[in-house]
Amino acid sequence: MDPEALDDAASEVVGRLAPSPTGALHLGNARSFLLAWLSVRSRNGALLCRIEDLDGPRIKPESIQEAIDDLAWLGLDFDGEAQLQSAKLGRYALALEHLKSKGLVYPCTCTRSEIERAQSAPQESLDHGMVYPGTCWGRYESGEQARVESGREPAWRFRLPEDAVVVFQDGMHGRVEIDVARDCGDFVVAKKDGQPAYQLAVVVDDGDSCINEVLRGDDLLSSTSRQVLLYRALGFPEPRWIHVPLVLGADGRRLAKRHGDTRLSQYRRRGIRSAEMLGFLAHSAGLLDEPRDLSAEDLLDFYDLTQVHSRPFTLTTPPW
Repeated sequence: MDPEALDDAASEVVGRLAPSPTGALHLGNARSFLLAWLSVRSRNGALLCRIEDLDGPRIKPESIQEAIDDLAWLGLDFDGEAQLQSAKLGRYALALEHLKSKGLVYPCTCTRSEIERAQSAPQESLDHGMVYPGTCWGRYESGEQARVESGREPAWRFRLPEDAVVVFQDGMHGRVEIDVARDCGDFVVAKKDGQPAYQLAVVVDDGDSCINEVLRGDDLLSSTSRQVLLYRALGFPEPRWIHVPLVLGADGRRLAKRHGDTRLSQYRRRGIRSAEMLGFLAHSAGLLDEPRDLSAEDLLDFYDLTQVHSRPFTLTTPPW
């Protein structure tokens, strides 16, 4: 999205779809993407697509085209071409250098086991990672010193401000307050292999693309607090946040392979029509009283964020 174009239409909604090709899209992914699409298209906004393909060995190249095909099958169009994060490594490196120049990041050579041993009572963050105790803060003056003295390639951590309580307004959850120091501590923005961490990459992408609305699953609420700090550090305006409930399996856990095959690709191969799928997803989200066959365009007449269920949808039995 051209920033100059946005100057001419400052009120335009600019959202995004961001599939990760670590596996096939399933019903839970599809529901969140449908709601993101409806939110933007119902207000005649622009919708971009980026493929978050930075997760190293977990990335399955064949899943990139499959995700694009799944979105097309659902009728969830986007503007322009899908962008690969892996094509923007230079841009992320520049953002990291900017943070270094401001003294906002530092090299860290700690292993996970060392972090665990450094805590007398290990804590888990909201997204089940370890809380970092700040061991490497002030230990090294440069990445090179860290490399020479430790014999390891350093990661880079964002140094939290003194007041690390982040407050933001969410379209589903209202006022959200997260103490990032208590939640995760200084967090990684660049990994030991030189790749940007998720938090840095998505903020740079959203900032560069002038994204002003992010609708996604509420499992990412904790990540949002960290991203808010990076938006501020990099000088980007914060988008509007909307975190919608997830689809859960019968055991109350986030939908996954253990709950059976809920991949969109297998429904497509079995001949399930996209209108059936969309009707089911809209009903599960609270937009329809009962499932019925509708296209994505048809569902624009039914979209109302206030009608979206505030609690997760539990998939007790396969819909087909």
